[in-house]
Amino acid sequence: MSREPAKRFEDLIVWQKAHAFVLSLYAYSSNFPQSELYGLTSQARRAAVSIPANIAEGFKKRTKPDKARFLNISQGSLEECRYYLILANDLGYGENKKLTEQLEEISKLLGSYMAALLHADS
Repeated sequence: MSREPAKRFEDLIVWQKAHAFVLSLYAYSSNFPQSELYGLTSQARRAAVSIPANIAEGFKKRTKPDKARFLNISQGSLEECRYYLILANDLGYGENKKLTEQLEEISKLLGSYMAALLHADS
C-alpha cells in the first residue's frame, strides 16, 4: 500500500508518534521529585523534544545526507530517552512500561523512514 508523500512534517506518522511521546513524557516526569527539576526532569524532556524536533527540521532539508543526519540525531535522542526511562525506573520514580513501548515503536518507524529515505531512487 503506497501512501501519498507527506507535504508537512506533521503528516509523518513517525513525527506524530514522537510528539505523542513528548506529551506522555512531560506528564510522567511532572511526578519526579522537585530535586530533579534541573537534573533528570530537564534532561529527559530536552532529549524527548529533540526527537520530533529533529524529524521536523530534517523534513525540509534538500539532500538525503542532510535529511539522514537529522534523523540520526533523532535516533540518538531516542536512545538517550531510553536510558532516562531506565534510570527513572531504577530510582523508583514510577512505572514507565507504556513510555518504553512508545519509544520502541518510534525507534522502528524512524529506522524504516531512514532506510526508505536512503534507498529511495538508489
